[in-house]
Amino acid sequence: MTHRIKSIFGGSVGNLVEWYDWYVYSAFSLYFAKVFFPPASQTAQLLNAAAVFAVGFLMRPVGGWLMGRYADRHGRRAALSASVLLMCFGSLMIAATPGYARIGMASPALLLVARLLQGLSVGGEYGASATYLSEMAGARLRGFYSSFQYVTLISGQLIALVVLLVLQRTLGNAALEEWAWRIPFVIGGALAIAALWLRRSIDETPSFRAAITEGSTAIRSPVRELLRYPRQIATVVGLTAGGTVAFYTFTTYAQKFLVNSAGWSKADASRISALTLLVFMLIQPLVGYISDRVGRRPVLISFGVLGLFGTVPVMTALAAARDEGTAFALLMSALIAVSGYTAINAVVKAELFPTELRALGVALPYAVAVSLFGGTAEYLALWAKSVGHETWYFWYVTACIAMSLAVYATMPETQRTSTISDD
Repeated sequence: MTHRIKSIFGGSVGNLVEWYDWYVYSAFSLYFAKVFFPPASQTAQLLNAAAVFAVGFLMRPVGGWLMGRYADRHGRRAALSASVLLMCFGSLMIAATPGYARIGMASPALLLVARLLQGLSVGGEYGASATYLSEMAGARLRGFYSSFQYVTLISGQLIALVVLLVLQRTLGNAALEEWAWRIPFVIGGALAIAALWLRRSIDETPSFRAAITEGSTAIRSPVRELLRYPRQIATVVGLTAGGTVAFYTFTTYAQKFLVNSAGWSKADASRISALTLLVFMLIQPLVGYISDRVGRRPVLISFGVLGLFGTVPVMTALAAARDEGTAFALLMSALIAVSGYTAINAVVKAELFPTELRALGVALPYAVAVSLFGGTAEYLALWAKSVGHETWYFWYVTACIAMSLAVYATMPETQRTSTISDD
């Protein structure tokens, strides 16, 4: 048990750093959007920054394919180390890139390249870490332990917001808009180096070691082999669509929504987002544990039903919220529902595929779905606002959740049909 907890901790800490680097972009885009792009309105500049955020997601399927193959052939640990190196390079590149006023259009171009590298990294990170945590956990508490992927994912986002709050308080908005927004990217690059050291000391999973012994990892055409599992692939895409749109709506976009639509100050919006993320992070293991007791499907269906009927009312009320207590309660109610997806989606996907294809099977379909739905969420929300029909986006989120709910209602109970060995 101690050995298992140590390995899960080592894999999770690296995941935290990866997602901190990924979310720093979103947390600080309110400040650096005007640095990288031509002068325009706040909505237009945020729209440009969101477009680069969305384009970064295009590399996630490529990262899922490359790192998924690498993890299934050379091991989960090796893939985790490679992904964090890419993230380190992308963060330091953003920190060092001059602004539009100095180098013109080369500035957003370099920002785009850095974001593509980070997308490649995160695309590989998800499948490798989801597979690693699911395989290291025992069958009895697999939902509980695998939920720590989102604990660390949310922790990375939360730490990015905490860094923002500290810099807002100590340096102020003027310094942040001029130069201090670069500080968190430097921190991210340094933390990535520390994560690389941690990941080099963790053990390989028993499932992968057994596959090596049996010689089942030597698949010449893994993508072709993966296509032999069309139902599993469709399940991953379908169960991800609504969950990822809801997650990005009520986490990364919520901060901007409070500023741009509800009229809150940047500091107040950041503080509310940080508080809701803290509670959201803490309830992930509880929801994972519940799935170990009642099954994965009931938990997923609960998210689907709550999201289907609650998204439009919550977003409408949040736009009109004028006190912190109301805004916190509305965001928190949404995130409690979203926990039905976030806490267990990794283990559900891992339980669908055999060991020799597990990392690729989790990473590639998920990355495609996240690119199509999660990566475009913030851009679509800002576009809908820019054309004067913000409520269109509320209904779009609802439609995506409805599609996923149909998958949850018809998919098998993966806890009973899991392909992961019980050791």
